Amino acid sequence: MKWAALSFSLLTVLSNTGCNTAEKSVDSVKISQQSDKTTVVDNAINIEYSKFVLANGLEVVLHIDRSDPVVAVALTAHVGSARETQGRTGFAHLFEHLLFLESENLGKGGLDKMSARIGGSGANGSTSRDRTNYYQTVPNDALEKMIWAEADKLGFFINTVTEQVLAKEKQVVKNEKRQSYDNRPYGHTQYVIDKNLYPENHPYNWQVIGSLSDLQNSTLQDVKDFFKSWYVPNNVTLVIAGDFDAAQAKAWVHKYFDEIKAGNEITPLAKQAAKLTKTKKIYHEDNFAKLPELSLTWPTVPQYHSDSYALNVLVQLLSDGKKALLNQKLIDQLTLTSRVTMSHYQSELAGQLMVKVRGFEKTNLNQIDQAISQALSEFEEKGFSDEDLATIKAGQETAFYRGLSSVLGKGFKLAQYNIFTKDPGFINQEAKNILAVNKADVLRVYYQYIKDKSFVATSFVPKGQKNLALDSSIKAQIIEEKIIANAEQSFDAAQQSSYVKTPSSFDRASEPKYGKAPTLSVPKVWQSQLSNGLHFYGIKNSEVPLVQLEITFAGGLLFDDAQKVGVANLVAEMMNKGTQHKSPQQLEEAINKLGATISIYATQESIKLSASTLARNYQATVDLITEMLVAPRWDEKEFALTKQDIISQIIQQQTNPNQLANNQMNTLLYDQTNILSNNLLGTLPSVEKITLTDLKVFYKAKLSPNLTDIHIVGDIDEKSVLTAFKQLEHNWLNNKAVLPKALPAALPTTSKIYFYDVPDAKQSQLRIGFPALKAMHKDFYSAQVMNYILGGGSFASKLTQELREGKGYTYGVRSSFSGSKSSGEFIISSGVRTNVTLEAMALIKSLVENYQTDFTEQDLATTKSYYLKSNARKFETYNAKLTMLENISQYNLPINYVLARAKSVESLTLAAIKSLANQHLHHQQMIYLVVGDAKSQLPRLTALGLGDPVLLNTN
Repeated sequence: MKWAALSFSLLTVLSNTGCNTAEKSVDSVKISQQSDKTTVVDNAINIEYSKFVLANGLEVVLHIDRSDPVVAVALTAHVGSARETQGRTGFAHLFEHLLFLESENLGKGGLDKMSARIGGSGANGSTSRDRTNYYQTVPNDALEKMIWAEADKLGFFINTVTEQVLAKEKQVVKNEKRQSYDNRPYGHTQYVIDKNLYPENHPYNWQVIGSLSDLQNSTLQDVKDFFKSWYVPNNVTLVIAGDFDAAQAKAWVHKYFDEIKAGNEITPLAKQAAKLTKTKKIYHEDNFAKLPELSLTWPTVPQYHSDSYALNVLVQLLSDGKKALLNQKLIDQLTLTSRVTMSHYQSELAGQLMVKVRGFEKTNLNQIDQAISQALSEFEEKGFSDEDLATIKAGQETAFYRGLSSVLGKGFKLAQYNIFTKDPGFINQEAKNILAVNKADVLRVYYQYIKDKSFVATSFVPKGQKNLALDSSIKAQIIEEKIIANAEQSFDAAQQSSYVKTPSSFDRASEPKYGKAPTLSVPKVWQSQLSNGLHFYGIKNSEVPLVQLEITFAGGLLFDDAQKVGVANLVAEMMNKGTQHKSPQQLEEAINKLGATISIYATQESIKLSASTLARNYQATVDLITEMLVAPRWDEKEFALTKQDIISQIIQQQTNPNQLANNQMNTLLYDQTNILSNNLLGTLPSVEKITLTDLKVFYKAKLSPNLTDIHIVGDIDEKSVLTAFKQLEHNWLNNKAVLPKALPAALPTTSKIYFYDVPDAKQSQLRIGFPALKAMHKDFYSAQVMNYILGGGSFASKLTQELREGKGYTYGVRSSFSGSKSSGEFIISSGVRTNVTLEAMALIKSLVENYQTDFTEQDLATTKSYYLKSNARKFETYNAKLTMLENISQYNLPINYVLARAKSVESLTLAAIKSLANQHLHHQQMIYLVVGDAKSQLPRLTALGLGDPVLLNTN
């Protein structure tokens, strides 16, 4: 995690804070004397926390925030892929999965089942090179349950892992690898970089997810030994953040964690920077790539190293915005690409700075390499200004506040510092380190780590286009999985685990009771309208000095001409490219100096402007927004560059299985005469035909105040908001645009199956569904509730339990009813391993067909519990509040619609759920789509009984 730069006022406050002592059971470590929560004084933020350490070594950090009746619980183990060994990789990530499946006292389904019942945000986890965390946010009446569950995960889990459990979860993880790496464009890039940047014995030589063969070859004893070495209290931090009683929480932590025994003493790993003696050039012909991509990677320093802060600034100077020299050279001057990505990947033991450029079609990567060298030479000559440095820090300050806008965000940061610096209060030193960066530091690290230093260069080119790779590149060593029927290890997921329970001093099998039920308080919403028709919806929230807003212009793709699809998207893109008074670079710099973000983008049924800014810069930010809306620049050169970028995106989508599946399903759901059947980006022919005049006509006729809503959440009141937008009221007249009516999509008469061929795909992307309810339909919300157990409830859903947990076919599967004023869809989506395409489709078909009859009273109880208890989280974050405002404005819902919906859920009966399924789950009128390897899978699908699959393309 990279901490953002803080203002001087923040640093001043932090400089006077106490530091943690080394004693155990110390409860008084604080960053402020505020009694309650995160507070803001003079643009500085104070975070109160306390820390204590159990006798077994478990470190516990508490943070009180009473702004919402929720609490975040995060258990973080100081173990990632770096603690593995060659030939036994992927174990840390495997445990990220295993720890959710079962524990001795929670039983099968473990935390996932409990999460559904208590209204949690969805128990989840993540693994990095150096740590694995497990987390969720829950209503605060479930805190004891969460502490009980996390303790069971740490001290009463490993006995539940059997041969059958391990065999099944191996398949899930392997499916994740196929989905995230093997079956997408450029998916092997990081693997190739790390294999060549780090020597074989370096802990970062392999990927976090591990290799398919290592996973398959791992034994049950290997797995248990790994757990017993690393998942011990003295290697774990527990963070609890939110609205709770600290003394009670501490007592619960002692009760449930005290008797878990400490593990062996753990010796920290030494810092191990990568050392290249020469530059390495490697190429790979990528089966899924349509565009050539070059990545350059230099070894740098670990996180929190004194030079890391200057390197972070260097990354932004070179690649962030129109003024950045890499962008000027590669995008504006030479038009070799539309996007340059640069990042500083910092880990505990080492770091690496990376530049990534995806060239336009047929671009030789030697040209891109030369252009990067030229840009770096110009940087050496020109340098940068103090103003450039100040601008970067302004953006980092806003990012810092954004990271603290939820209790989970605060919890993550406290855990990160505690694990890697042994002090949650390291924010004090971190702020000093960031603010201390000066021009000399940035230039010094450039010459020390980049200039004339060896690096790893990877060229990923489309198959058959090796000539585009860097000269003298050698072929990457990548093991491609073969598609073989019945090649996976069999297992019986229904088999019950048999084990001796770990002894305890009390009955841990009894789930703790709920605490006092939280009182749901709907935020106060204000509404207003300007004389030109602009509607405002706002919520004042002063937790952090931040304001977020969203402006929604109804229309989007709906306004496009069928012969020139893509105009709405290009209008949105071009409105980001300067104004009549500011060049694209000047506009960008003006936004960045405020520490703000402003972006305009298109959707199928709207154009949206999203912005975030410090409260003190709100008026200046609105002034820029007003200028962007009333006086777009329509720059010819930017238009040409933007068109080329869109064309490149369309080309790349043509071999990305996931995007292909979404686009193809869209065309199957809607008749070709329906504008919504089109890709928002357009097609290659349609985009080529679009002119700048088309954009101007669209802008003038279609973007209208009477079709526009503004949603605002943050540290600002109604009067200030309306005053800030006065200029927009006077300069943007109401032209009374009329929203076109989208044609209703017709249900298929019978179910039918379609296939889109992606030769040698390692997974099949599945899309199954039909046109469904619009958002304004009286049953729309009820249909979403009805779908929870089918596929909307993550691990509580039948689809997940059967396809992932029962069969190991997939990494993820879900179903949803989504809708707007104009359209609605029911979609089931998943990626399954290629050789079980038929079996997965048949299982999904059966679950949908039998859902109405199989739905039980227990399913109803789980559904109602989730929807009622999760309401405590409905208003916690800025984004949650913006979603609330959007629902109110778009669908004419009352301000207390969440409470009204809660009452409707309370009154739901089993008969009502079955009736909803009968009316709205059209299992005999489904569209079935497979995007995958036709030669091995298409012939098998006739067994589904839906007729011969219709092949949508030929290769």
